[in-house]
Amino acid sequence: MNLFPMFTKEDLKQLQSHGVDPKVAEAQINNFIKGFPFINLDRPAIVGDGIKAFNAKEAKKLSYFYDSNSKKYEILKFVPASGAASRMFKHLFEFAEIYTGSADDLAKLQSDKKLALVKQFIDHIKEFAFAKALSKAMRKDDFDLDDCLTRHDYKPIINYLLTEKGLNYANLPKGVLMFHNYPDDPRMSIEEHLVEGANYCKDKEKRAGIHFTVSPEHADKFLDEINRVKEKYEELFDVTYELTFSLQKSSTDTLAVDMNNKPFREADGKLVFRPGGHGALIENLNDRESEVIFIKNIDNVVPDHLKEDTFLYKKVLGGYLFTLQDSIIEFIEILEDKPDDEDIRTILRFIKTKLGFAVDPDFAAWHKEDKIEYLHRKLDRPIRICGMVKNEGEPGGGPFWVKEPNGEISLQIVESSQINMDDEAQKAILNQSTHFNPVDLVCGVRDYKGNNFDLRKYIDPATGFISIKSKDGKPLKAQELPGLWNGAMADWITVFVEVPVSTFNPVKTVNDLLRPEHQ
Repeated sequence: MNLFPMFTKEDLKQLQSHGVDPKVAEAQINNFIKGFPFINLDRPAIVGDGIKAFNAKEAKKLSYFYDSNSKKYEILKFVPASGAASRMFKHLFEFAEIYTGSADDLAKLQSDKKLALVKQFIDHIKEFAFAKALSKAMRKDDFDLDDCLTRHDYKPIINYLLTEKGLNYANLPKGVLMFHNYPDDPRMSIEEHLVEGANYCKDKEKRAGIHFTVSPEHADKFLDEINRVKEKYEELFDVTYELTFSLQKSSTDTLAVDMNNKPFREADGKLVFRPGGHGALIENLNDRESEVIFIKNIDNVVPDHLKEDTFLYKKVLGGYLFTLQDSIIEFIEILEDKPDDEDIRTILRFIKTKLGFAVDPDFAAWHKEDKIEYLHRKLDRPIRICGMVKNEGEPGGGPFWVKEPNGEISLQIVESSQINMDDEAQKAILNQSTHFNPVDLVCGVRDYKGNNFDLRKYIDPATGFISIKSKDGKPLKAQELPGLWNGAMADWITVFVEVPVSTFNPVKTVNDLLRPEHQ
């Protein structure tokens, strides 16, 4: 008897080989049918109401506290690095397809605002950290970079940058692209993460743990490059790197469906799976056994002369985590030892002033035993301290107070796709937001007894996302899992701290490397 009537026997075999539980696959299809509910915003989190801001003296004190206590912990730097670099070069691909080198094309390049990024790239090509390597690759086939620039022959330049003829950058992960110039050699973004790890993740044995998530097609190149440079930085910073890597699990892939919410199939009838988005990495994070984990994206790095703020505020976030964890452990121990009413009031004040949630609105009317059980459960959770920068127009999620279905209010990182833009009140709250999520987190992932939390228990499954894609010319619906720092951490203790915008320098297009902060 087939317990899953929407799937054939062959489907069930395919699901099993992919590592996907048929119950999970059924739930995904039901998500397509029902859709995901919108987040119910209560108000934006702002400085003084949801976002903590430290002055220079306080920041320095927290940094010292981190330095004084970090050797007691097993600390890991977790870097999502599985994304391909191809999207960085979209404008160059499009230009190479239409550019013929004619006078008309050249005039268009000089005047068309749609080609401004291409013109900027060409005009400043020698300022990129990869310029010398590109020139060398071109010379192997008797192309000269300067000559091509003089003759306005830009196609070879783009081809040797992006394809396997030369540097093959369009087919590599961001982590191994040359980001920054230095007097000796240019650095890849993974090298900048090695430098960071040596500064704030080194333990008492001078070991620094860094974990990279990589994609299967890029794993070999990634490992080759990081092994090539690792010893250089170990000598430079007197550190031994403990580098680990993981792939996004195939079991976190999601089924695609057609426009009628039926499983989308290949011509041979096989099911089609799609990656579950960065929310799938909660599984990779859950597999780590460290106590304290810093999370930062692969492309958010700066050269050495601009790292001071980054180092300081990583330690500020870490120091604040340590102080809150110490208080949480103390309060849990009080709750386990017959607290009196004053103890409960003290814990409530701590929750209200330090942690990012408001207790159940009916809490005051509960029996004492129920209050103790509730507070214990709320305190004994994973905790994340999230850096937030002032919003200067970057796309992405932001910090908000969110109304939960049970009446509680909690701090959450919310993407615009989770908000009902047809609701004017919700849209107004979004527009009042002052800060932006740069993906700058430090996480405490062990309980008060020293055991690692099962992070999968703290996911809000109702915070996924559905988008329209296509395959072989046919439209399909794709589903992303709750985002790593959105729904995947929805039931964590969440604390927002303002960090300077100088700590947020992502590279979304190759032209971003021309910004002053990357030069």
